[in-house]
Amino acid sequence: MNETDTNSLSLVRAAAERGVAEAQLLYGQMLLEGRLVQRAPSDALHWFERAAKGGNVMAINMVGRCLDQGWGVARSPRMAMKWFRKAAEMGLDWGMYNLATLLVLGEGDVPEDRVLALYWLRKAIELGHVKSMNIVGGFYEDGWVVEKDLGQARELYQKAARGGDFRGQFNYARMLADGGDVVGALFWLKKVPETATPAFMSKMRRFLMDSPMQALRDYAATIAESSEETVMSVVSEPTAAGAAF
Repeated sequence: MNETDTNSLSLVRAAAERGVAEAQLLYGQMLLEGRLVQRAPSDALHWFERAAKGGNVMAINMVGRCLDQGWGVARSPRMAMKWFRKAAEMGLDWGMYNLATLLVLGEGDVPEDRVLALYWLRKAIELGHVKSMNIVGGFYEDGWVVEKDLGQARELYQKAARGGDFRGQFNYARMLADGGDVVGALFWLKKVPETATPAFMSKMRRFLMDSPMQALRDYAATIAESSEETVMSVVSEPTAAGAAF
């Protein structure tokens, strides 16, 4: 670690210890990711909880993420849901999305409630949340608690894709390919690697290798095989309704 990194870490840690909620949140994220410090999920949770007590809404969301994923604490989707709901009710789009993704399929001790999930996803969409657009596109593609509407699904996938969501880019590309627009599909598929996780890229590769379209199979052959996940993030990444994975 160079001198600049050492100074940055010292400043963040000092501010966190003084009770600055934004610094507590940042320091927690650094500990969670192992960025400039040794990775320590339980310590990360401690700092998220301190920031959450100070009312920092993203920290509230991150306590939920730790509970949802089992980062530094025993995994508990039901407890995570309480934190996500609090963040959602405070107006955080990520909280709305994370709460909804727990409800979409139901997980652990959280019962499935797609109607309530859709409510929160639509609230997040009102705030411009692109990942929620992608999930709701899946609702319309599969006809989950709404009438099946491929046109509406395509429109939502397109908005998510344009907003930079890699799953939206993939799903929009799927629909373009199904409609015969291979050039358009390839344009969006080639955007996916800019933000996608290695594991997603690996799964996309396998999906495209089975395509009846030679151009998509050719592109799939350029994608490296991987199963690595790298980001301990603010957001859940579920398998969307309608999406291939």
